[in-house]
Amino acid sequence: MAVEIREINPLDHRALRQFILVEWKIYREDPNWVPPLINEDIKRLSPKLNPIFRHQEAKYFIAYKDNVPVGRIDAHIDSKYNELHDENAGFFGFFECINDIEVSTMLFDHATGWLKSKGAQTVYGPMNFNTNDDECGLLTKGFDSPPVVGMSYNPPYYIDLIEAYGFLKAKDLLAYLMKLDEEFRAFVGKLESRLKPLSEKAMSYGFNVRNVDLKKLNQEVKTVFEIYNDAWEQNWGALPFDPEEIQNLANSLKQIVIPELAKIVVHGNEPVAFGLVIPDINQILKNLNGRLLPFGIIKFITGLKKVNGLRLMALGIKKGYRRKGADSLLYYHLMKDALKTKRFAYCEVSWLLEDNYLIIRATEFMKGRLYKVYRVYRKFL
Repeated sequence: MAVEIREINPLDHRALRQFILVEWKIYREDPNWVPPLINEDIKRLSPKLNPIFRHQEAKYFIAYKDNVPVGRIDAHIDSKYNELHDENAGFFGFFECINDIEVSTMLFDHATGWLKSKGAQTVYGPMNFNTNDDECGLLTKGFDSPPVVGMSYNPPYYIDLIEAYGFLKAKDLLAYLMKLDEEFRAFVGKLESRLKPLSEKAMSYGFNVRNVDLKKLNQEVKTVFEIYNDAWEQNWGALPFDPEEIQNLANSLKQIVIPELAKIVVHGNEPVAFGLVIPDINQILKNLNGRLLPFGIIKFITGLKKVNGLRLMALGIKKGYRRKGADSLLYYHLMKDALKTKRFAYCEVSWLLEDNYLIIRATEFMKGRLYKVYRVYRKFL
């Protein structure tokens, strides 16, 4: 049975749909898979609709066996990443494949071949599309539960397919699970006697904390990611958000942000820190089979009130304000408001760089349990 690799036209929405639907071939019988929203993924992959393509070029490939789609991959070059990190790097992402090394090898051949033709000397992946985007890294531990919103999922055999092609570990990304049960509430009750005075001390030094204002969400998201860009600029793989990308993210968060779980810390009039906890809407998406219309939108809206999980998606403190009280103020109020209602049963803290020891220690102190590991691989061309 011959394997054929076909490049698709990213300006053709029908072709992009075929690329997306490869997932259904791979995961149809997997109870932990969360189908993506097809129309949202089309927007994400389209150079005309996603502002990331202002500094990125991508190629998409589908593998066919006897004219049946059995795998896919994208290869992309990010000029902003290469300029910032002084590399000639390329990336692969959106990798899906049946358990067939011939198919995976041909997909990687096409992806790395194109990247090499564009001058790439190193390939990282899987990365969809960069560290700012969803689904970064390959799941290597924690296959027994569905991913939370924005996190990736894959069969265990992907590890063998990727490593067989010569990819080696570049960095592990960690996910911690915090169960918001009675035992955790009792722990927080004891901890409050320590955190509350620290929070009050920070306020006496001019720090204050407030909820995100949903009526000004576009401006608030811009403020949040200005802090993020400052806080993360020296981290591994970091890439600053452009204004257009920030606006794109604001649009996607608009329907799900809970103001009490999106905090901004200010010092005087300057925003200096933020924390963003979002509901795990994968609990809803799991049952929509990739389609929001015509009836999925009703399921989504009604389902939001029933979601009982959270993800601490992002947290950042400007470099000049770390360990000066903004962190205590932020942690205390996020934790207090997350527990105010007994609706939520868990919170995933993800993802954390494996060598971000300060945040890892804080997460483990807060009873977080390492339960999933995602790996970004690297190969020199």
